[in-house]
Amino acid sequence: MGTKSLCLLLASVLVAYYVYTPIPENIEERWKLMLINAGFRTVAHVAEFAEWLGLMHYMEVLMMITSIEYTAPISDENVTVTDTKFNNVPARLYIPRKQSSGLKRAVIYIHGGGWCVGGSAMEPYDLLSRWTANKLNAVVISVEYRLAPMYHFPVQFEDVYTVVKFFLQNSVLAQYGVDPNRICISGDSAGGNLAAAVAQQLLDDLEVKVKLKIQALLYPALQTLDLDLPSYKDNENKPILPKSLMVRFWSEYFTTDVSLQEAMASNSHVPAESSHLFRFVNWSNLLPEKFKKDHVYASPIYGSSRLGKKYPGFLDPRAAPLLVDDTKLLGLPVTYVLTCQHDVLRDDGIMYVSRLREVGIEVIHDHIEDAIHGALMFITSPTDLALGHRAANKYIEWLNINL
Repeated sequence: MGTKSLCLLLASVLVAYYVYTPIPENIEERWKLMLINAGFRTVAHVAEFAEWLGLMHYMEVLMMITSIEYTAPISDENVTVTDTKFNNVPARLYIPRKQSSGLKRAVIYIHGGGWCVGGSAMEPYDLLSRWTANKLNAVVISVEYRLAPMYHFPVQFEDVYTVVKFFLQNSVLAQYGVDPNRICISGDSAGGNLAAAVAQQLLDDLEVKVKLKIQALLYPALQTLDLDLPSYKDNENKPILPKSLMVRFWSEYFTTDVSLQEAMASNSHVPAESSHLFRFVNWSNLLPEKFKKDHVYASPIYGSSRLGKKYPGFLDPRAAPLLVDDTKLLGLPVTYVLTCQHDVLRDDGIMYVSRLREVGIEVIHDHIEDAIHGALMFITSPTDLALGHRAANKYIEWLNINL
């Protein structure tokens, strides 16, 4: 074998080794997912290297994905799309062109991205909002909240809450021809976190007279206390959201101080004086048996009081909606929760389903066995997956029936 052939062979082996990722057997289009995941891993490695060299912050590199997938607010034959502001917070507005004799429904959508990356103008989010507006003949508001690490909690929550509260005014609803009895708040991942937190906060806001009819939480992140749940262990290195990245997202939401990230990575960040909160996320009581598998619940490892005092946000229900008392769940609207089997955040959603049902809230839990985190984002070429289209269709169908 010649030198060139040997080099080509070695290069091919190295590329194949890099691309290959163990993919669960029940996932379709496995090789395509491997290639997509290899792309994500490459960006992550570049981010680590750039940060190590002191060139850029890790999240700034990840934002390249957001920039690459940016799409302008271009209207089409079905939907009028504009970038606007609601009470000075940017949002992308989708108004269906279809004529109707009555008032329209409305969906307030909150994008994911770990509170650090992403945007309403990313092509998958833009397409999902267009589909929602067109198929439901509904007004869609996709919120463009500020991101970490430039802005930390509670800025993201406050941006979303500002938009929702402003939009729920009767005068604003009338301006857009929206039925005040048919409004949904929805979001995926970190956006699902913000949607759940906002829905809870609205219950105590006496200034808001209009009530949400439904909420839809798509593989949401809902708790900061236990980052060693069965789903975190089972999916530690699965595409598209490994545990290490989720831990980094959580910590960056509150601070750039790496000591919080390190404590979260070892699941020893919660101070002993906050031990009473663990009852809200005790998976041994809240997970159905099939999700526990062979995992055994262990007592929490408590961390330094300094972190809890310096960064109290990670103990705040506005950042971790699972941490509210049961009485704070009463009055929530009909809820749709989508969870994915191969996702570190799977158990967050399942525990919320259990707690909502315990207090009598109507919950539709749609668990997809062959799904990974971020399923609904894989609906645009060249990273589209059949899984993404199935999940998006199920979500929109549920909205259409229940909103």
